[in-house]
Amino acid sequence: EKILKETEVEIDIIDGKKEAAIISSTDLSSLIKSDSTYLYVDVGGGSTEFTLFSKGKIVNSKSFKIGTVRLINNTKAENKVIFKKVQQWIEENTEDYKRISLIGSGGNINKLFKMSGRELGKPISYIYLNAQYQFLKKMSYRERISELSLNPDRADVIIPATKIYLSAMKWSGARKIFVPKIGLSDGIIKSLYFNKL
Repeated sequence: EKILKETEVEIDIIDGKKEAAIISSTDLSSLIKSDSTYLYVDVGGGSTEFTLFSKGKIVNSKSFKIGTVRLINNTKAENKVIFKKVQQWIEENTEDYKRISLIGSGGNINKLFKMSGRELGKPISYIYLNAQYQFLKKMSYRERISELSLNPDRADVIIPATKIYLSAMKWSGARKIFVPKIGLSDGIIKSLYFNKL
């Protein structure tokens, strides 16, 4: 309301379902195979969106207040409670599917993918991501900046982000994560473009 009053710019707040619909309108469809199941995980600073796709369609989606900045600022007890809720949701929604792959979205997983040296379109394995997580945790904040050339605002949040992706893989049984260079912003631009035609 304050922004609207001062700038005349109206901001639309979207929920997890709307976000899932926007994301699915992107070129994500070229990655999602019609006979496979995927858990799309979009990690942000304040929240993380989870969307389950099966046979090319959205099965369910939910947003949790478990973003990277929140994980850093919350107490261990608070994080434990929210992680338990996420675990329950993922396990309940993926238990009927035998083989699931993750699709990761967000700046942190894009950076991790770039660091892996993988070819675009090729997935990162759970084993690799876990090894990278252990490696990053052993380094200090300053070492992550100086030795890995991470931006200061990336060097602190990359560890909690990696933990979220690893947890989602563990609870869903996924052994690999795909990292397409598309996300919510792409879907919004595409939606705005087609709505104006």
